[in-house]
Amino acid sequence: MPVPLSGKPFVLRSGAYEARIASVGASLRSLRHDGVDLVVPFAEEEIRPSMRGALLAPWPNRIADGAYAFGGETHRLVQNEPETRTAAHGLVAWTDFDVVSASTGRVVLTATIAAQPGYPWRLRIDAEFRLGADGLTQEVTATNESARDAPVGLGGHPYLVAGPVRERGIDDLTLAMDAEQILLVSADRLLPERTVSVADAAAGGRDFREPRRLAGTEINHAYTGLGRQQGLASARVLADDGTGVEIEWDARCPWVQVYTTDRGIGEEFRNGVAVEPMTCPPDAFNSGRDLHVVPAGGSASAGWTIRRVGR
Repeated sequence: MPVPLSGKPFVLRSGAYEARIASVGASLRSLRHDGVDLVVPFAEEEIRPSMRGALLAPWPNRIADGAYAFGGETHRLVQNEPETRTAAHGLVAWTDFDVVSASTGRVVLTATIAAQPGYPWRLRIDAEFRLGADGLTQEVTATNESARDAPVGLGGHPYLVAGPVRERGIDDLTLAMDAEQILLVSADRLLPERTVSVADAAAGGRDFREPRRLAGTEINHAYTGLGRQQGLASARVLADDGTGVEIEWDARCPWVQVYTTDRGIGEEFRNGVAVEPMTCPPDAFNSGRDLHVVPAGGSASAGWTIRRVGR
């Protein structure tokens, strides 16, 4: 049988949870609890809409002009986001991963980033999905299979939702996230300018330390200064009745990007909240901020868990 457009399909089940994974981009295609969507889904025979549910490696977010210096050399990547003139979201989002193992509650996928112009390192990317009573946990590991140090950043791109998936659906939802700082970006290119307190007027009211409704707020920013409980940071997207979805991640990701899908068209406009744990901020290949420098044979990793809350 032909492989679906989204890639080889995998279905995980545990109790009331069901997750569907697509091999292209090691993407989370859907996650449901008792039939209720926790992420904005897409169909098996659908090319994944933008980065919805994709894995981001070897960098998350954007690199200005697709250019950076590392190891005494200047490297130039393809500017795959022409409107911002940046290299966006890494090199594996459209790679078809191979399956290492698969069972009812767990699937492990792997792919290799070949050394290429702009990123002359060989990197193995392993993605593990585990579904259990506490939700869906994803672990990603990047292993440097080249002979010299490699720059590496990792992240995820789930679009969270609480309630029916529809245009402007998030206007009725509440976001709760304990983050003290926000990275301001240029309006035209979404590139870093400066980090300020979320209470600063320059943050534009994007402070969610106290839960508040998303209506009227546009976000496409990275946050840091994350509050943690037992080492874990989290964000919640909630309906008025207090039910919804939580994503939780550990100290390997000191950053999180939040995007209110304002660039979506039609039914995709503000239909979910992308909450993206990241090991480094946007344009870290240039700033060096929290960038992993992985030695030959070494690895960097990240992980997060998505679960139903308020049930």
